Amino acid sequence: MDQLEKMRGLVIAGDEAGLTQAVREALDSGVAPIDILDGALTPGMREVGEQFERMELFLPEMILSAEAMRAAVAVLGPALRASGEGEAQNKGVVVLGTIQYDVHDIGKTIVASFLEVNGFVVHDLGRDVPPKAFVQKAIEVNADVIGISALMTSTMQGMSDVIDAASDAGISCAVIVGGAAVTEDWARHIGASGTAKDAVGAARLVKSMVAEVRGITLLEPGGG
Repeated sequence: MDQLEKMRGLVIAGDEAGLTQAVREALDSGVAPIDILDGALTPGMREVGEQFERMELFLPEMILSAEAMRAAVAVLGPALRASGEGEAQNKGVVVLGTIQYDVHDIGKTIVASFLEVNGFVVHDLGRDVPPKAFVQKAIEVNADVIGISALMTSTMQGMSDVIDAASDAGISCAVIVGGAAVTEDWARHIGASGTAKDAVGAARLVKSMVAEVRGITLLEPGGG
């Protein structure tokens, strides 16, 4: 088994310690950072998403893979930036967070992992985030997309407050929403740009939103 295939398997297995060690070893042996990202990490996380959609693995396994993925990207990041390849991978800038008074962030964290491995720059504000904080960060980093998560129906109104604050600030980024209680009807009602039922769908939605905001066509790694 070569190094790339080994790392892909470790992503799917959700083996954080094994994956980060394998990434370090690959870098030390001269494997290009972009090859690790495009040849191992991205395909591994894509397979995790496909298995989740086919119900061949479930949320606990996906969480482990997402955590392993984020740890690996943290190890790989400095090497990518040093080589100049990190900038080339920037397909868009996303601000993510769980809305104020809501502390559930597992789904949001998984979405962040999927976006990072697909080449997006993600600013994860965490949980219990006030509406104005989303907008302030979006202005600071010139975000293409704001993503808002909420699990509880009692906190969902805060999503509308973010959209209103973005409109008042005159920023043009897309705003997408998600969470267990969020529906397409709710997204339309508050004027959101869209919603998705899971992390895989959210990553696809962000790609389309960035393309719309930037007026470009985004390609998958390898041109697909």
